[in-house]
Amino acid sequence: MKKLLLIIALLSPILTYAQKGKLVPTTYDLVIGTYTTGQSKGILVYRFYTETGKLAFLSEIDGVENPSYLCVSKNNKFIYAVNETGKNGGVSAFTFRATDGKMGFINKQTSAGADPCYISVDEDQKNVFVANYTSGSLSVLPINKDGSLKPPSQVIQDEGKGPDTSRQKGPHVHTAFLSPDERYLLYTDLGTDKLNICRYHASKPEPLTKESSVNIKPGNGPRHVTFSPNGKYLYLLQEMGSALNVYNYSGGKLKEVQSVKMLPDGFKGTNGAAALHITPDGKFLYATDRLDASQLLVYAIDQETGQLTFIERHTTNGKNPRDFAIDPTGNFLVVANQNSDNILVFKINKDTGTLSTTGINLQVGNPVCLKFTSAE
Repeated sequence: MKKLLLIIALLSPILTYAQKGKLVPTTYDLVIGTYTTGQSKGILVYRFYTETGKLAFLSEIDGVENPSYLCVSKNNKFIYAVNETGKNGGVSAFTFRATDGKMGFINKQTSAGADPCYISVDEDQKNVFVANYTSGSLSVLPINKDGSLKPPSQVIQDEGKGPDTSRQKGPHVHTAFLSPDERYLLYTDLGTDKLNICRYHASKPEPLTKESSVNIKPGNGPRHVTFSPNGKYLYLLQEMGSALNVYNYSGGKLKEVQSVKMLPDGFKGTNGAAALHITPDGKFLYATDRLDASQLLVYAIDQETGQLTFIERHTTNGKNPRDFAIDPTGNFLVVANQNSDNILVFKINKDTGTLSTTGINLQVGNPVCLKFTSAE
């Protein structure tokens, strides 16, 4: 009996509970990407408890240069990170053991571009997609069965420029995001003010075929996108213009239905919209604006039209909120303040979407990417 109680105690952090007939983890790992030009040495992993929002350190893997964006494979066994290191950008692969957060380096490949800033992986773990910001290109790297990366199999080089001569002298690819059915890959180009749509055939030697582009307001600089949980709506955040666009989405086709500004009337200072995410129940969208703004913005999502209604602005209690993540239960929002070296946890009111402070403040050097994954 004593042995049984000991086993239960050891497993208690990752026990599951029933939710709509399914077993859902109550504990997750929070994987943190950073810039290593300051206090950080690489990628960190913390245990996250959804009942309290508390965090406990698990591991850190050193010697990873500027892993500024990362993704976790669907089977939870591998982590892929960009190495944002100037003109000779890289992509690194790691093993991942979710139960204790341990990572192990597998291999590294070139990103075939300058300053890679975003990476994603398909569900079948056949390819990763990398946005090379400075060179304005999108790269595809095949994945071996052991999780290691092959050299790039395809590079799409964008061309053109935008009206802002200080930021848009050439193309700047910023994200590469698969549609929910993974038939299409969408990627933004901040330098040319375009949202590009490619057909995705995972098994082809060159899996992407560019099909169309959507023009964004000149000078607004599209950055990140996300889909509603039902896959009917696409939300686009524009970094330079601090604006959000809402689109109806169907089969790789987009139709704009709304555009909302993020900055308050009369705002003076620097801005730079950064990240957007939606709660698991699809009711609320959150977005960050950096620099002098340094705020989290909260919007309600109309469940019939997908359109946004502003709810509130909330300080991030730090400088330059580069990224944030919503825990998979929808209880908490965790924000990474890059320039104040801290990560804060906010409580989400599931009825109103409003945020409240928890007092949980984690000191991490230059945190710039947050990803939740199951601790099991």
